[in-house]
Order: sequence, then structure tokens, then C-alpha cells
Amino acid sequence: MSNDTSSGTPQFGKAEYSAKPAEVTCSSCRQKISATWYRVNGAPTCADCTRRLQEEAPKDSHGAFVRGLLFGVGAAIVGFILYVVFALTTGLVIGYVSLAVGYLVGKGIALGSRGVGGRRYQIAAVVLTYMAVSLAAVPIAISLQVKHKSEKEQTQASAPASVTTPSSPNDSAAEPAAPASAAAPAAAGAEAPAARMSFGKALGMLTLLGLASPFLELADPMHGIIGLIILLVGIRIAWQLTAAKPLEISGPIDKPAPAVAR
Repeated sequence: MSNDTSSGTPQFGKAEYSAKPAEVTCSSCRQKISATWYRVNGAPTCADCTRRLQEEAPKDSHGAFVRGLLFGVGAAIVGFILYVVFALTTGLVIGYVSLAVGYLVGKGIALGSRGVGGRRYQIAAVVLTYMAVSLAAVPIAISLQVKHKSEKEQTQASAPASVTTPSSPNDSAAEPAAPASAAAPAAAGAEAPAARMSFGKALGMLTLLGLASPFLELADPMHGIIGLIILLVGIRIAWQLTAAKPLEISGPIDKPAPAVAR
């Protein structure tokens, strides 16, 4: 058998390569690259698009951070309200709302900074997410306390009144009523401890209790640990959404893409 290959019959015993190099297409403008090109975040990009992406990349600044922080605070307030309203409306305190709060805060900061991310943005996102979730425990606890007190008063009001026997004149003579002047100081002394706590001090104590609430819930180990894990996942979401997204540029590359075997 002749081994002549001049007839153009494919030889399956060896690889053949196209004489024409494979074409490279820019991942940004989708045009064929015929000159020097780069890899931007691993994707082939022409020189013009690479230059444009560098110019349009968001740059960190004091103004960008302030905008991101303001938007993050607004998102944290929205998340705080969402958490409280959901709990009071449904009667369920579900930790999964922490995931939504983390997403809102992360997206809010990214929107305010116009895409700029970095370590300080991530720290701000973590702090705002934690504060929004933990402080939501304060109005929820107050609402439950007021509801419990109201139900207790209604129960006492609906209970039958106790029967009292009339007292004899001898009883009243034997036990004279205390003078009003003596009762007033006693009442004032009883109310004095409550009057000493100012509004600012009470608000500060409630804030501290709220910030500590995720750890105070560990008194019920199973419920507390699950809630803390979900909160950490929500914080991680906010952390990832505010991470820096730099352009990784390699090149210039003058070589054409390798030929494709066929």
C-alpha cells in the first residue's frame, strides 16, 4: 500500500493543524482582535476596550465611602423595620430575615459607592447588619411585654370580685387610718428609684441589651446557636457584596491564539 499523502486524504495517525491561526474575539466589543490584546479578568479584550475599562473602573474616594455609608444606614433602617414588622405581624421571630437584612445593607452600600468596594466598606456592612438585626429585638420585646401586661389586666378585670364583709365600728377604731402626710412620703419613696432613671439612661440600657441579644439568646442553646449562625450568614452576604472588584489585567499579548487541532 502506498503511503503517499499528496491526495489530501486525512491521515488519522497524526494530528493536522490549520495553517490559519484561530481568531480571538474581544469579550467586550465582540470584535475580532487582529493586533495586540489583553486578558481582563481572564477574558480576551482588545487594547481599546482595555483602556476604556480602566478609565470607567470605579475609584475609591472619601465621597464614595460617605455615599456608601449613608445608603448603608438607610438600608439598615429598612432592614430593621422589615424585621420588626415581620415579627409583630406574624408573631414569629425567624432568624432567616437576617439574610434579607444583610443583602439590603450590602446592596445599599454598593449602590451608594457606585460599585466601589474594599475593606472599610465591608466593615461598615458588617456593623450595620449586626446592629439592624440585634436592635430589632428591643421593640419586639417591648411589644410582647405590653401585650402580656394587657392580657394580664384583662384577665384580672374579668375575674369575679371577691366578697368583703363589712367592718365593725370597733375595727375602725382599733386600726385608725394612717395620716395622709405619712402616706405621701412613703409613696414618694417607693417611686423614687423609678424616677431616678432618665430617658437617656433607659435608652442606653435598651440599646446595650439589644446589641447583646444574639448572645443572650444562647440561654436557650439550640435556638440561640441557630439564630447566631443565620446572623453570621447574613453578615457574610453583606461582606461579599461590598468586596473590592479590581480589574485583573495581563498583557499585552502579541501572539495569536494557538491553532486548533482537527
